[in-house]
Amino acid sequence: MTFLSFDSVDYTYQGLDRTVQALDSFSLEVAAGEPVAIIGPSGCGKSTMLLLAAGLIAPSAGGVTVDGAALAGPRQATALMLQDSGTLPWKTVEDNVALGLVLRGATRADARARAHEALTRTGLIEFAHTYPRELSGGMRQRVGRARAIALDADLLLMDEPLSALDALNREDLQNALLALWRKRGHAQVLVTHSVEEAVFLGKRILVMTPRPGRVAGVIENPAMGEPDYRDHPDFYGRCAEVRHLLLLEGALHSGGDAA
Repeated sequence: MTFLSFDSVDYTYQGLDRTVQALDSFSLEVAAGEPVAIIGPSGCGKSTMLLLAAGLIAPSAGGVTVDGAALAGPRQATALMLQDSGTLPWKTVEDNVALGLVLRGATRADARARAHEALTRTGLIEFAHTYPRELSGGMRQRVGRARAIALDADLLLMDEPLSALDALNREDLQNALLALWRKRGHAQVLVTHSVEEAVFLGKRILVMTPRPGRVAGVIENPAMGEPDYRDHPDFYGRCAEVRHLLLLEGALHSGGDAA
């Protein structure tokens, strides 16, 4: 059953002296519980697509639906993880994790209890009363993951949430995101510039054209989530397919600055 749907979506940014079309007739269907990864050149509208899916902006044309309903704004059961972890520097780690729950109407006691549970599961409970500036980059990314866990979302949207990490921390958090998806069974959309990350975390990998973003191709990745998938020949085969399509698009199109 389709859970998230983009139907021929256009999006154009209106500037003072020019307009920039980020997406052009973009269509995508994500099933309930399905993990999808999206990869493409800078400026192809990947982040714009996530903002549309989160209900933070509205399409210039076409439609976006979640769980059968047209989006008219943010929904409570959607979580968005950003590249910079999205923490508020003046709030403690615990308050950052609980913030989404409070905004959704949870009592402070319930929000605090669920934040404590999420911090325990992510190994951050001893840092509950510290501030983001006191944490490493990897630990701040864990705060973002703890917030998503606390929200108990049925749709997880991720905009390059691990790009600032070193290789070891990045792989560790990729494993954690996979474990979270296995446990929760939520639909998720990951935007990334990493071919390996897309193949590790996406049952389908959608490759986009340079701006304005369109769908260049979709690569099926049925072995995603199997034990030791990174060491499996299918993993390297899928990575090669993604690279080939990205190189083909780079040879056929030209891109611009980010949108």
